[in-house]
This record gives sequence, structure tokens and C-alpha cells, in this order.
Amino acid sequence: MLSKFKDMPPIPGHTFDEEQGERVMHVSLPISKETVLMGSDSNPNMGVAQMGQHISLSISVDSKEEATRIFNGLAAGGQVTMPIADMFWGAYFGMATDKFGFAWMVNYDYPKQG
Repeated sequence: MLSKFKDMPPIPGHTFDEEQGERVMHVSLPISKETVLMGSDSNPNMGVAQMGQHISLSISVDSKEEATRIFNGLAAGGQVTMPIADMFWGAYFGMATDKFGFAWMVNYDYPKQG
């Protein structure tokens, strides 16, 4: 699903110019049968958004194979900051910045022993 601010019904006190109306109000991105990533652009009626690397997005998945697939997709055209690999805390984990400048952490927790 993809909705833009220009698609919402009028709300008193909330107006958008043409550029603001083209911003994404809601997007749903299915990643697997069980996982959906949702997001939106900033909206000037909700305050000023600061640009920069002030957040990292984290996604946890159900298998090592899914972690590898998602990590490679996010890293394509971007930059790997920590290659995906087995970690000391019992997870398969990696970090990358995608081609749009978003920082991602991809994690698969191995089943606990015992």
C-alpha cells in the first residue's frame, strides 16, 4: 500500500503545497509472510524533521537465509558497515547503509540451547 498526503481528505488547519502533497503518508512493504515494514515521509504540519544519520532501522527475521537475502538487498548500491556474520551474542547480524542513505541492522537470533 502507498498513500500520499495529497490523497487524504481535507483536515482544517492542515494544508500542503504540491511538493508536500507528493510525500508519502503511509507505505507498507511486505518483507515476508509474517513481516511488514511500514513508514512515512515527514510532514511539515507535524514539526521540523532534522536530516542526517540520527536513526538506524532494525529488522529481525526468522531464518539465517532470510537475513542474508534482506541484508544483501539493502546493501546493494549502498555501503556495508558491518558484514553479516555470526556474533558472540548468539545471532547472525550485519549493518549496512542502503543506497538512499538509511542505516540498517539485520538480525537473526539463533534458537537458544538448553
